Amino acid sequence: MERVYNFSAGPAVLPEEVLKEAADEILNYKGSGMSVMEMSHRSKTYQAIIDEAEKDLRDLLNIPANYKVLFAQGGASLQFASIPMNMMRNGVADYIITGQWAKKAYQEAQKYGKANKIASSEDKIFSYIPDCSDLPVSDNADYVYICENNTIYGTKFKTLPNTKGKPLVSDVSSCFLSEPADITKYGVMYGGVQKNVGPSGVQILIIREDLIGDAPALACTPTMMNWRIQIDNGSLYNTPPTYGIYICGKVFKWLKKLGGLSAMKELNEKKAEILYTYLDQSKLFRGTVEKKDRSLMNIPFVIGNEELEAKFIKEATQEGLVSLKGHRTVGGMRASLYNAMPVEGVKKLVSFMKDFESKNSL
Repeated sequence: MERVYNFSAGPAVLPEEVLKEAADEILNYKGSGMSVMEMSHRSKTYQAIIDEAEKDLRDLLNIPANYKVLFAQGGASLQFASIPMNMMRNGVADYIITGQWAKKAYQEAQKYGKANKIASSEDKIFSYIPDCSDLPVSDNADYVYICENNTIYGTKFKTLPNTKGKPLVSDVSSCFLSEPADITKYGVMYGGVQKNVGPSGVQILIIREDLIGDAPALACTPTMMNWRIQIDNGSLYNTPPTYGIYICGKVFKWLKKLGGLSAMKELNEKKAEILYTYLDQSKLFRGTVEKKDRSLMNIPFVIGNEELEAKFIKEATQEGLVSLKGHRTVGGMRASLYNAMPVEGVKKLVSFMKDFESKNSL
């Protein structure tokens, strides 16, 4: 069977070039006589893999020396608890709720201190980003938290919130490395990699050094969730997700080969424009997000007729356009156009949508 165009929100499409290279090395990595999946994480060969992955990530994002990089296990959801455990020095944090994942992080933080909801777009099913230019940030807040790109609802912070001097913590799981970012504007940037960078099971954290290590909760925080211990051990306190990190490293090199994050942003804008332009003129399909807040990565759209939507998803799948079903809280369809989705895939989707519309007008 030929490869399909996979529009899944995650685990998601990976670059074919990376997959082929990994396949070539699956039995014998660089003359080691074994797969990366088989080798010790304490070996010199694997140390070189993880060191090179960190170096390439630092190059891509121009990460300053006073920020630490951590490759960790568990999905990004593990950090919903780890963040307050590691950062709540005053026991207070402010949350901006723009989707399900930010809401879950907010609910988890309430177990460890006072979590304040200072803005939300839940009133309109998270279809927009609230004005964050002058929020009631708590004087004693340890951090302000956002989910920067909302996978389910298809919104994206185009301007970071005014945190009034408090560290910004951002979950970037579904937009990580999709465009340039100024790391100095963040206290912590983190995310699971299975949407835009690698296979599931790895999370990456970029943490400003002064935010590590003296929150009261650390006295009873599990070792595996203690950032200081993990960083002091170079992400190798115990056996990490070795193969996942290896694939992430290959994706970093793929991004550098393409020209870095500025080139990636240009390509992502081109892909999103193809689909949004069609949605804006279609009489059958419509987008669900306010235009000013549209994500480049996740594009939900609906017909408004469940029977016709089910028919669309079924027929699209038969055409090799898979995983287009939307999240149950939004319904309809969703196309995730992550870095590895080729322009040709988006063009084929739009071509199919046009044909479907011509045959199924309401």
